[in-house]
Amino acid sequence: MAGVNQACIFCEIVRNPTTTRLLHTDEKVIAFQDIKPAAQRHYLVIPKEHIPTVNDLQRRDEDYSLVRHMLSVGQQLLQKDAPQSIHRFGFHQPPFNSVDHLHLHCFALPYVPRWKAIKYKSLGPLGGFIEAETLLEKIRPLLSKGFVLVAVHEIIIIILFQLNWCRCVLATS
Repeated sequence: MAGVNQACIFCEIVRNPTTTRLLHTDEKVIAFQDIKPAAQRHYLVIPKEHIPTVNDLQRRDEDYSLVRHMLSVGQQLLQKDAPQSIHRFGFHQPPFNSVDHLHLHCFALPYVPRWKAIKYKSLGPLGGFIEAETLLEKIRPLLSKGFVLVAVHEIIIIILFQLNWCRCVLATS
């Protein structure tokens, strides 16, 4: 399998899924329970391809699509298993990641015990924990089709607004 690190514990789960009870599997990702849960429900969603950390993601359609898919899988799992709970999704950033294989933490809160919440705090420029939506904003491709469409739409609105303003000025003169 391309993109697998022989020494990585998560790559081992991808290679030999019988060792772990999988909650979800598809062509891009797998999901399973965290072995040291920090919340009522604590799942991990990992890509099948070995990507070491969030720092290895770029503003590319492939990376954005992968993280969006990981988040979607995590949301579906928690919605099914803990629909009444508050959900939280995010990634550890180096040097605070415990396994060098990209993994999305999916929480159905509260944290258990409560002190475990400290492990999932943002430390700003020092790293720590980054919310999934924040990461998606950071890696959103600048020239994705949706972005260009929105930008063109805003320009058209501005032009139409300017034309209307000009007509109003001309009509009052």
